[in-house]
Amino acid sequence: MQWADEGLVLGTRHHGETSVVLEVLTRAHGRHLGLVRGGRSRKVQPVLQTGNTVQLVWRARLDDHLGMFTVEPVTLRAAVLMENAVGVHGVQVLAALVRLLPERDPHERFFTACEVIVQSFDDPALAGELLVRFELEILNDLGFGIDLSRCAATGGSEDLVFVSPKSARAVSREAGLPYQDRLLALPAFLVERERSGPPNYDDLKAAFDLSGYFLARNVYEPRGAPMPPIRGQFLQAVKRRLGTQ
Repeated sequence: MQWADEGLVLGTRHHGETSVVLEVLTRAHGRHLGLVRGGRSRKVQPVLQTGNTVQLVWRARLDDHLGMFTVEPVTLRAAVLMENAVGVHGVQVLAALVRLLPERDPHERFFTACEVIVQSFDDPALAGELLVRFELEILNDLGFGIDLSRCAATGGSEDLVFVSPKSARAVSREAGLPYQDRLLALPAFLVERERSGPPNYDDLKAAFDLSGYFLARNVYEPRGAPMPPIRGQFLQAVKRRLGTQ
């Protein structure tokens, strides 16, 4: 068995004295693992840093084997990502989200989205928005999508400012005000038709609270796993970069 593809590096773990098991999100073959011989060498190790894009050839005797990767660099951006905390934490949040996807299932649109996101970490507001939208898309792909198109109570599409934690549907201001203490906030940038500028930190925090609620309830808790603490560290890094006190 053999294939060639482009992949975004999600991480590595040591294997023996000199090799690593490389985890990547590929364009056509989904999240995939493979052994890289000599992956801990000074020459190869910088290529296998999280956030880099690489060209891969995977070989194995049988399709369900771990297999071996040969790797060539395409875009080495990891060093730039490490220059600020938004990049350091953001790429780890992205990797954690991708690990929620079934291994080896193709997700070309997620690969494309990740390539865009890893180039956004020098702009904290944009990075925050793209990451929280990515979380919502992951939820949708896993079968737990949030309907932000119309009010669950009235069917209208205007002035949507809440989300029902029970139905995972938007709720308008008028319908939701009597129950607002039991509803989740819906920041305007997630539903607005015309952009009025980048989201501020409070809106980003509300958006991450929204997606985080459904990720915890529908994904992490059923798997017996905690929410990755790196999400909070990413938000704090965004807060510092935006100058919010």
